[in-house]
Amino acid sequence: MPHPSAHRNAPAVLRVHRPSTVDLIATELRNAIYSGALAVRSPLREVEIARQLGVSRSPLREAAQRLVQEGLLTAKPGQGMRVAVVGEDRLDDLFEARVAVESHAARMIIDKHDDAAVAKVQRAFEHLLQAAEGNDARAIGDADLDFHFALVDAAGNAHLSRYMSTLVAETRLAAFSSKRGYIVRKDITQSHHGIMAALQDWDAEAAADAIREHMVEAVDRLTGVLEERGVHVETVTEEPAPAGAYALGPITQPLTELS
Repeated sequence: MPHPSAHRNAPAVLRVHRPSTVDLIATELRNAIYSGALAVRSPLREVEIARQLGVSRSPLREAAQRLVQEGLLTAKPGQGMRVAVVGEDRLDDLFEARVAVESHAARMIIDKHDDAAVAKVQRAFEHLLQAAEGNDARAIGDADLDFHFALVDAAGNAHLSRYMSTLVAETRLAAFSSKRGYIVRKDITQSHHGIMAALQDWDAEAAADAIREHMVEAVDRLTGVLEERGVHVETVTEEPAPAGAYALGPITQPLTELS
């Protein structure tokens, strides 16, 4: 199914207390990249985007530089900025970082015996199970990343949540960058169940093992290793958006509230 013209909210975006105009622009750009509204390899057309957001080009450029630092945009002298490609050569590092962040978040939840945190992750897990009953690739992909972001965010550490927000966006870019197209796994893996069960059993080692198993499996699927091994997984595919088909909503929050 085609990408919607209006982007969805993403778990990759964190609320900022009293955000600046640059903060809000960065949030819009992250959401647009996460949703596919700004497609992989597409140029950042400053004039058009500034017009859509209702901002000047100066804060837009500052916000875009943040995303360059986060690895979501690339910049080359004389060529402007483009949405980054997260190729297979970056997958091992990306998913190893996710193992580290998610495992530590799980350990924090378990060490604190935080029932409310586990309940938050459980709600995200139930949403994932519900999404997997359908055939909407984007809904399943969103619910999967929501689950992993909820796991980290439930730990209550703002720095971990911030790191995870970037990792989630990079993970989505990796899926968009695949030569096979945007394909998500429909059948919920045993490792998903393992993560949830370990949290409910207050077993940090089991949680870490399930998280690592999940990430190894994800890399193997994205690189085609599972297919080469003859391992069948049920997947659903989303058709790419037409080239240049994006639209960002204007920033409507009064600037007097942003100082």
